[in-house]
Amino acid sequence: MAYRDRNFAVGSVLTFMLGTVLYGLTYLYPLFLAQVRGFNALEIGETVFVTGATMFLAAPVVGILARKLDPRLVIGTGFIFLFVSCIELLPITKDWGFEQMLVPQMLRGAALMLCMVPINVVSLGTLPPSQLKNASGLFNLMRNLGGAVGLAVIVTVLNNRWDLHMERLREQVTWSRAPVLETLNSLTSGFSGALGSAAELAATKELALMVRQQGLVMAFADVFLLIAVFLACAGFLVLLVRRPRGGAAPPAH
Repeated sequence: MAYRDRNFAVGSVLTFMLGTVLYGLTYLYPLFLAQVRGFNALEIGETVFVTGATMFLAAPVVGILARKLDPRLVIGTGFIFLFVSCIELLPITKDWGFEQMLVPQMLRGAALMLCMVPINVVSLGTLPPSQLKNASGLFNLMRNLGGAVGLAVIVTVLNNRWDLHMERLREQVTWSRAPVLETLNSLTSGFSGALGSAAELAATKELALMVRQQGLVMAFADVFLLIAVFLACAGFLVLLVRRPRGGAAPPAH
């Protein structure tokens, strides 16, 4: 059985975790830009294309590194890059856009390429040829399964943390607090010219929207922190991998 091979077993766990991060971050970036920034599909595409472009440019370099360096080193570097890309997102605010997300996306694109091919090599490179076909199928299944499970967990955590932050913000945003009244009065003044007597109601709705938006941003930061911790655990798993003695295994598709 393929899972008796330590490299394949650990590699399957790593590709499960990589699938979680791959699909999870691919989901979170557009979601943030749509729900927080209010971007349309074109604006989202113009912001997140950086990851794909970086992967395209990094592919030939990673191919050379994978042949010349210990694949465990390449994988470890990839997970470090992914970890740093998530840490870079922790100070996220409602105003973040292309410029603020540029470096995290570049790190993510390079990291995914650094991880994908070498994980295939170390996972399948120690198996006998008779097991490669079935093992390759199981290996791909683990990545897709990681994506499915990861998305479910990420959505659940995001919603739960949003609810939690909303409760805490509601406790702080009360009419007895001077900053809240100042903000409300400022919004009312801004709406009064166009809305007249309805300005106060519009200001109250705008303030509620601001609170919801801030709660969502804080929830996104929590999810990015969770993914960073998840990636740190993956980095330690790389230490359990043995270097394949033979040549590189054919990449799984």
